[in-house]
Amino acid sequence: MKIVVQRVKRASVTVNGEIIGKIGHGLLLLAGIHADDTDEQLEWCCNKIMKLRIFNDQEGLMNRSVQDVNGEILVVSQFTLYGDTRKGTRPGFTDAAPPEAAEPIYERMIEIFRQRTDLNVESGVFGAMMDVELVNDGPVTLIIKKEAQ
Repeated sequence: MKIVVQRVKRASVTVNGEIIGKIGHGLLLLAGIHADDTDEQLEWCCNKIMKLRIFNDQEGLMNRSVQDVNGEILVVSQFTLYGDTRKGTRPGFTDAAPPEAAEPIYERMIEIFRQRTDLNVESGVFGAMMDVELVNDGPVTLIIKKEAQ
């Protein structure tokens, strides 16, 4: 599993001209599901993200989590995170989970955040063409990775 975590001032996702997910201050998560991913990788990533201290405290140091600042979370599926560009000029996506395997993991990720926090959790539409807009805060952008053992 590979997740790009962006601390944002605001973010939204639009499908067919309609905003379907919108947050204020919080985290935009671009989630790529690997073909070998299991609940183990999902749990690890969700726990890491919920506890990740990337928000400023009163001294301006990154000591607070999204939960500590009562932030919001926007989760967007992005299989292209597993694009392989080592050969040629067209990425290959054989490492990305096929849609029938990836979608339940993506939906479970959203469910985990909603069940384990009191935060507003929004999402994109799995497999849809989406326009994602954001105002990056910092910018602070990290990549969380957890590969199958």
